[in-house]
Amino acid sequence: MSKRRIFLVRHGETDWNLAGRLQGGGHDIPLNDLGREQAAQTARVIERLSGDPHPLGYVASPLGRASQTMAILRAGLGLPPDDFRRDDRLKEVSFGRWEGSTWTELRRRDPVSVAARNADPWNYVPPGGESYAMLTARVLSAIADIAQDSVVVTHGGVVRVLLHALAGMPETQATELPVRQGAVYLVEDGAFEMALV
Repeated sequence: MSKRRIFLVRHGETDWNLAGRLQGGGHDIPLNDLGREQAAQTARVIERLSGDPHPLGYVASPLGRASQTMAILRAGLGLPPDDFRRDDRLKEVSFGRWEGSTWTELRRRDPVSVAARNADPWNYVPPGGESYAMLTARVLSAIADIAQDSVVVTHGGVVRVLLHALAGMPETQATELPVRQGAVYLVEDGAFEMALV
Protein backbone atom coordinates (compact mmCIF):
# COMPACT_ATOMS: atom_id res chain seq x y z
CA MET A 1 0.00 0.00 0.00
CA SER A 2 1.45 3.33 -1.05
CA LYS A 3 2.14 5.85 1.68
CA ARG A 4 1.11 8.82 -0.45
CA ARG A 5 -1.90 10.85 0.58
CA ILE A 6 -4.61 11.57 -2.00
CA PHE A 7 -6.85 14.58 -1.30
CA LEU A 8 -9.93 13.74 -3.38
CA VAL A 9 -12.24 16.60 -4.28
CA ARG A 10 -15.47 16.39 -6.25
CA HIS A 11 -16.07 19.46 -8.43
CA GLY A 12 -18.44 22.12 -7.10
CA GLU A 13 -22.13 22.22 -7.92
CA THR A 14 -23.47 22.83 -11.44
CA ASP A 15 -27.02 23.68 -12.50
CA TRP A 16 -27.37 20.10 -13.76
CA ASN A 17 -26.41 18.76 -10.32
CA LEU A 18 -29.07 21.00 -8.86
CA ALA A 19 -31.65 19.64 -11.33
CA GLY A 20 -30.59 16.01 -10.76
CA ARG A 21 -29.42 15.56 -14.37
CA LEU A 22 -26.77 12.96 -15.19
CA GLN A 23 -23.75 14.87 -16.52
CA GLY A 24 -21.29 12.04 -17.03
CA GLY A 25 -18.12 12.38 -19.06
CA GLY A 26 -19.85 13.73 -22.15
CA HIS A 27 -21.33 16.98 -20.87
CA ASP A 28 -19.31 19.96 -19.75
CA ILE A 29 -21.58 22.05 -17.53
CA PRO A 30 -19.91 24.99 -15.72
CA LEU A 31 -19.99 25.61 -11.97
CA ASN A 32 -22.81 27.73 -10.61
CA ASP A 33 -22.39 30.33 -7.83
CA LEU A 34 -22.65 27.74 -5.06
CA GLY A 35 -20.17 25.52 -6.93
CA ARG A 36 -17.59 28.31 -6.99
CA GLU A 37 -18.14 28.89 -3.27
CA GLN A 38 -17.68 25.14 -2.60
CA ALA A 39 -14.44 25.15 -4.59
CA ALA A 40 -13.11 27.99 -2.44
CA GLN A 41 -14.11 26.10 0.73
CA THR A 42 -12.08 23.04 -0.29
CA ALA A 43 -8.92 25.18 -0.36
CA ARG A 44 -9.34 25.88 3.35
CA VAL A 45 -9.89 22.19 4.09
CA ILE A 46 -6.80 21.14 2.11
CA GLU A 47 -4.70 23.77 3.86
CA ARG A 48 -5.79 22.42 7.24
CA LEU A 49 -5.37 18.72 6.38
CA SER A 50 -2.07 18.99 4.53
CA GLY A 51 -0.20 21.36 6.82
CA ASP A 52 1.53 22.80 3.75
CA PRO A 53 -0.27 22.64 0.39
CA HIS A 54 2.64 24.03 -1.66
CA PRO A 55 4.65 20.81 -2.24
CA LEU A 56 1.55 18.76 -3.13
CA GLY A 57 0.88 17.54 -6.67
CA TYR A 58 -2.25 18.87 -8.37
CA VAL A 59 -4.15 16.94 -11.04
CA ALA A 60 -7.72 17.28 -12.31
CA SER A 61 -10.21 15.93 -14.78
CA PRO A 62 -10.06 18.11 -17.92
CA LEU A 63 -13.83 18.69 -17.82
CA GLY A 64 -14.55 22.36 -17.12
CA ARG A 65 -16.39 21.85 -13.84
CA ALA A 66 -13.38 20.00 -12.36
CA SER A 67 -10.70 22.25 -13.87
CA GLN A 68 -12.61 25.34 -12.72
CA THR A 69 -12.85 23.89 -9.20
CA MET A 70 -9.10 23.23 -9.19
CA ALA A 71 -8.27 26.76 -10.41
CA ILE A 72 -10.43 28.33 -7.66
CA LEU A 73 -8.97 25.96 -5.06
CA ARG A 74 -5.38 26.79 -6.09
CA ALA A 75 -6.09 30.52 -6.08
CA GLY A 76 -7.42 30.10 -2.54
CA LEU A 77 -4.10 28.51 -1.56
CA GLY A 78 -2.10 31.36 -3.10
CA LEU A 79 -0.92 29.15 -5.98
CA PRO A 80 -1.02 30.00 -9.71
CA PRO A 81 -4.61 29.01 -10.61
CA ASP A 82 -3.92 27.28 -13.91
CA ASP A 83 -0.65 25.51 -13.06
CA PHE A 84 -1.89 21.92 -12.68
CA ARG A 85 -1.99 18.72 -14.70
CA ARG A 86 -5.16 17.54 -16.45
CA ASP A 87 -5.70 13.81 -16.98
CA ASP A 88 -8.41 12.47 -19.32
CA ARG A 89 -8.57 9.25 -17.30
CA LEU A 90 -10.10 11.23 -14.39
CA LYS A 91 -13.22 12.19 -16.38
CA GLU A 92 -16.59 11.20 -14.97
CA VAL A 93 -18.11 7.79 -15.73
CA SER A 94 -19.96 7.88 -19.04
CA PHE A 95 -23.72 7.50 -18.76
CA GLY A 96 -23.93 7.27 -22.56
CA ARG A 97 -27.40 8.01 -23.90
CA TRP A 98 -28.68 8.58 -20.34
CA GLU A 99 -26.71 11.82 -19.98
CA GLY A 100 -28.86 14.90 -19.58
CA SER A 101 -31.75 12.90 -18.11
CA THR A 102 -32.91 12.69 -14.51
CA TRP A 103 -33.49 9.35 -12.78
CA THR A 104 -37.23 10.15 -12.72
CA GLU A 105 -37.24 10.61 -16.51
CA LEU A 106 -35.22 7.42 -17.03
CA ARG A 107 -37.52 5.34 -14.80
CA ARG A 108 -40.47 6.53 -16.88
CA ARG A 109 -38.76 6.15 -20.27
CA ASP A 110 -36.68 2.99 -19.75
CA PRO A 111 -37.81 1.17 -16.58
CA VAL A 112 -36.33 -2.18 -17.66
CA SER A 113 -32.81 -0.76 -18.04
CA VAL A 114 -33.05 1.19 -14.79
CA ALA A 115 -34.17 -1.99 -12.99
CA ALA A 116 -31.21 -3.88 -14.48
CA ARG A 117 -28.88 -1.12 -13.30
CA ASN A 118 -30.40 -1.18 -9.80
CA ALA A 119 -29.86 -4.95 -9.63
CA ASP A 120 -26.11 -4.61 -10.27
CA PRO A 121 -25.07 -0.93 -10.21
CA TRP A 122 -21.32 -1.69 -10.19
CA ASN A 123 -21.27 -3.76 -13.38
CA TYR A 124 -24.24 -2.34 -15.32
CA VAL A 125 -23.29 -0.55 -18.55
CA PRO A 126 -25.80 2.18 -19.54
CA PRO A 127 -26.63 2.34 -23.28
CA GLY A 128 -23.50 3.73 -24.93
CA GLY A 129 -21.83 4.32 -21.56
CA GLU A 130 -19.51 2.56 -19.12
CA SER A 131 -19.87 0.70 -15.81
CA TYR A 132 -18.18 1.52 -12.52
CA ALA A 133 -16.06 -1.60 -13.09
CA MET A 134 -14.84 -0.17 -16.42
CA LEU A 135 -14.28 3.23 -14.81
CA THR A 136 -12.15 1.65 -12.07
CA ALA A 137 -9.56 0.35 -14.54
CA ARG A 138 -9.30 3.76 -16.23
CA VAL A 139 -9.04 5.72 -12.97
CA LEU A 140 -6.56 3.39 -11.28
CA SER A 141 -4.16 3.77 -14.21
CA ALA A 142 -4.28 7.56 -13.62
CA ILE A 143 -3.72 7.18 -9.88
CA ALA A 144 -0.78 4.81 -10.49
CA ASP A 145 0.99 7.70 -12.25
CA ILE A 146 0.74 9.90 -9.13
CA ALA A 147 3.90 9.44 -7.05
CA GLN A 148 3.55 12.19 -4.45
CA ASP A 149 0.91 13.44 -2.02
CA SER A 150 -1.62 15.06 -4.36
CA VAL A 151 -4.88 16.94 -4.68
CA VAL A 152 -7.12 15.22 -7.24
CA VAL A 153 -10.16 17.18 -8.42
CA THR A 154 -12.60 14.93 -10.21
CA HIS A 155 -16.21 13.67 -10.19
CA GLY A 156 -18.62 11.76 -7.96
CA GLY A 157 -18.29 8.47 -9.84
CA VAL A 158 -14.51 8.67 -9.78
CA VAL A 159 -14.48 9.36 -6.02
CA ARG A 160 -16.74 6.32 -5.51
CA VAL A 161 -14.45 3.93 -7.39
CA LEU A 162 -11.36 5.29 -5.63
CA LEU A 163 -12.90 4.87 -2.18
CA HIS A 164 -13.65 1.27 -3.19
CA ALA A 165 -10.22 0.56 -4.72
CA LEU A 166 -8.00 2.49 -2.31
CA ALA A 167 -9.95 2.40 0.96
CA GLY A 168 -11.87 -0.88 0.72
CA MET A 169 -15.40 0.52 0.61
CA PRO A 170 -17.68 -2.32 -0.63
CA GLU A 171 -18.95 -1.91 -4.21
CA THR A 172 -22.61 -1.75 -3.17
CA GLN A 173 -21.89 0.96 -0.58
CA ALA A 174 -19.65 2.92 -2.98
CA THR A 175 -22.28 3.07 -5.74
CA GLU A 176 -24.85 4.53 -3.31
CA LEU A 177 -22.47 6.99 -1.61
CA PRO A 178 -23.67 10.60 -1.88
CA VAL A 179 -20.30 12.27 -2.64
CA ARG A 180 -20.34 15.72 -1.05
CA GLN A 181 -19.39 18.86 -2.95
CA GLY A 182 -17.21 21.24 -0.93
CA ALA A 183 -15.71 18.29 0.97
CA VAL A 184 -12.27 16.68 0.84
CA TYR A 185 -11.87 12.90 1.02
CA LEU A 186 -8.38 12.19 2.35
CA VAL A 187 -7.27 8.69 1.34
CA GLU A 188 -4.23 7.35 3.20
CA ASP A 189 -2.97 3.91 4.27
CA GLY A 190 -6.00 2.04 2.94
CA ALA A 191 -8.56 4.21 4.76
CA PHE A 192 -10.27 7.56 4.22
CA GLU A 193 -11.76 10.45 6.12
CA MET A 194 -14.13 13.11 4.86
CA ALA A 195 -13.49 16.68 5.98
CA LEU A 196 -15.53 19.86 5.56
CA VAL A 197 -14.81 23.51 6.40
